[in-house]
Amino acid sequence: MELAGRTALVTGGSNGIGEQLARQLADRGAHLVLAARRTDRLAALKADIGRAHPDLTVTVIGVDLAAADAALALADQVTEAGIVIDLLVNNAGVGSHDQFVDEDRNALARQIQLNVGSLVALTSQFLPGMISRHAGGVINVASTAAFQPVPTMAVYGATKAFVLSFTEALWGETRGTGVRVLTLCPGATETAFFDTTGKSILTSSRHPPAGCKGRPARLRRRGTDRGVRAEQPTQRHRLPLRAPRVDGAAVRPSGQRSLLNLRPTWTRPDLSPKPRILYTVLHRPH
Repeated sequence: MELAGRTALVTGGSNGIGEQLARQLADRGAHLVLAARRTDRLAALKADIGRAHPDLTVTVIGVDLAAADAALALADQVTEAGIVIDLLVNNAGVGSHDQFVDEDRNALARQIQLNVGSLVALTSQFLPGMISRHAGGVINVASTAAFQPVPTMAVYGATKAFVLSFTEALWGETRGTGVRVLTLCPGATETAFFDTTGKSILTSSRHPPAGCKGRPARLRRRGTDRGVRAEQPTQRHRLPLRAPRVDGAAVRPSGQRSLLNLRPTWTRPDLSPKPRILYTVLHRPH
């Protein structure tokens, strides 16, 4: 997918994975619409990208997508501004860590709204236009938690399983339309996500969203331009429950690199025309 001159909407674009995706999209010539709660961080990111790419248009919108109808309000604001979205990146998400019976019900409702409700609403708003133009893309950010139940993060894992299943279904529905659909499932990544879930979770296996020593992991053209690879994390990044299976096929080792030019991962055998989904961590090998 050629991104130069196109416009990408990135939710949760004020920090972490969303920020890195926004920067990489700008590096490839995409205009940006960045949506998040932290307007101060969005403004700082806009200024930074503007200095590096003065020819690009960066629009920032402050919105809390955990609120009901916030996604529709965001879509209306984008439409009223006359902005056509060519690439939708549903990155905003939140998790919590506790026994389910001890979780706050209102917080869980907001988590489901953000991770599932707003993602579906934004996709329903922008995908029809992409299909009518026979061009565009949707990237839904799930998690390696999507592949197995996650005790003490029961609702979070379930929302990410929904995102994976939902995106696989959209992949099938959009075949032949010119629209690319992709699920990105990162492993534990050192971002503000852990401000909510707790600093004691997965402390030994987190990776920086910008790669090692501040070097950003880069989007690979192979993944965004020529289709999606089906890949799994290495053994050390799997949650300690059961080995995941995709479409009923056991995984096998592979030396191929992922969409984000990361460490060698695992890939399942080609089961075309089954959907092929990427899941890995935002990390560059040493």
